[in-house]
Amino acid sequence: MTRDALLAFCDRRVEAWKRRDPEALASHHAERGTVVSPIYSKITGRDAIQKSYESLFQSFPDWTMDNEPPLVDGDRVAVPFTAKATHAGRFMGLDGTGRRCEIHGVLLMELADGLIAHERRVYDFTGLLIQLGVLRSKPGV
Repeated sequence: MTRDALLAFCDRRVEAWKRRDPEALASHHAERGTVVSPIYSKITGRDAIQKSYESLFQSFPDWTMDNEPPLVDGDRVAVPFTAKATHAGRFMGLDGTGRRCEIHGVLLMELADGLIAHERRVYDFTGLLIQLGVLRSKPGV
């Protein structure tokens, strides 16, 4: 893919995130693509990836993603982001708490044939669990 095509692809993903559209988001992944994330561990296959998006939006129905400009290197793309959401539904065995959370991270994607073949999501999972009240932290000295 050309750089312009990759940037247009990222723009389509931004629009799908804004709509919180699991089917559209999953359609950007290869049929046998993989996603690795702290929440879902390793997911393989577009159907399973779509279910992970559905689960995310059930747990956090107002989820928003603010992306920084993508960093492109050949068929690899890194997208720094900030996500904000309210924990309203069951998440990792925890009923909705009504707590707001903010997560900073980066999506690392490798594309093949115009689709995401592999995606690694890197973000502060411990910070998320602290914000949801699952973990406690002490201020640094």
